[in-house]
Amino acid sequence: MFIIFKEAFIGSFNSVKQIAFIVIPLMLVMEILKDMGVLDKIAQLFSPLVKIYGMKKEAGFPLVIGIVIGLSYGAGIIFQSAKEDQLTRRDLYLLTYFLVAAHAVFEDTAIFMAFGVNGLLLLVTRLVVAALFTFLASRWIKPDDTLLQNSSEVI
Repeated sequence: MFIIFKEAFIGSFNSVKQIAFIVIPLMLVMEILKDMGVLDKIAQLFSPLVKIYGMKKEAGFPLVIGIVIGLSYGAGIIFQSAKEDQLTRRDLYLLTYFLVAAHAVFEDTAIFMAFGVNGLLLLVTRLVVAALFTFLASRWIKPDDTLLQNSSEVI
């Protein structure tokens, strides 16, 4: 019985350690890019997309992070952006809706291609479903000016 708990603890610790080795440097890079004004440029590039959904332009960067690196590794950055950029609850809901279907698109597509799935078809399908679902949700969820006030509201 002790061996099972020991293995579970060691396995969990190693998983957390691996995530920390990825998330902490990403957050540091994000801070540097933010200070250099790069994040504003990225958010500006995606502002037409988030504008379609009625989201603040600052939602563009966490959207890109979620699409590219996924939810597990991007969660810290998404939470930090949500707090610092004062996104509304509606922005976060819509961001989440999009990322449900289209997170870590490159990594996931590569994995499925290894099993013989048509990568282009999978990628396009995920992005179209995410865009359509988020568009419909953006029309259903009323505009909300309620800003998140503290970190407990983000988590």
